Amino acid sequence: MSLERLLNDLYLATLYKGRWVMYLEGLGVTLALSVLACLIGVCIGVMVALIRYAGANKKGLGWRAAIGVCGFYTTVIRGTPIIVQLLIAYTVLFNGGFEACVFAFGVNSGAYVSEVIRGGIASVDPGQAEAGRSLGLTQAATMRLIVLPQAIKNILPALFNEFIALLKETSVAGYIAVRDLTKVSDSLRGISFLTTPLFVAAAIYLLLVMGMTAVQKKMERRLAQSDRG
Repeated sequence: MSLERLLNDLYLATLYKGRWVMYLEGLGVTLALSVLACLIGVCIGVMVALIRYAGANKKGLGWRAAIGVCGFYTTVIRGTPIIVQLLIAYTVLFNGGFEACVFAFGVNSGAYVSEVIRGGIASVDPGQAEAGRSLGLTQAATMRLIVLPQAIKNILPALFNEFIALLKETSVAGYIAVRDLTKVSDSLRGISFLTTPLFVAAAIYLLLVMGMTAVQKKMERRLAQSDRG
């Protein structure tokens, strides 16, 4: 393909009739889905991880039931495809595609976030929690003041990875007619009869992921410096 043909295809895919505005609208939907789903996922993940941690040594029926529900949730969500969860949310729970996407992606992310947080908490030496309890702190205070500040250094980088994965997972939102970045690019492909819009969308995703990866690496370097300090 000649350079002139390439530039012409790029013009038709992006600038012709203001098609770049469609990319911006699709990108806005993608980012909104990712951020809202991530917030829901973090809330669910924190709750599930804390329940499983706090109830690990409890023998009460209520605790065992709560732990069983949390375990069932993570098993089912992690064991079924996101597209199936998305279709269930759209056809059973919600009439709107955007709301179904936020719910499905949020619930899906929560299962993975809970494991990230649980792993981060487990990485802290159990002696730290025992020391806090020996000082007279409650289990909640020990978690808040001693365990979580140490675990957060292992949790944050993994949460960044989860957000990056979530950003890319939202590309299936078009399956239920949500006009995210991928859906917009596919629509433009059908209008222009060119594959260039798909490459434009891929480039935008790549730039977003590269930007978030750079932020993640910078954060990891700061956390490593604080450890050495």
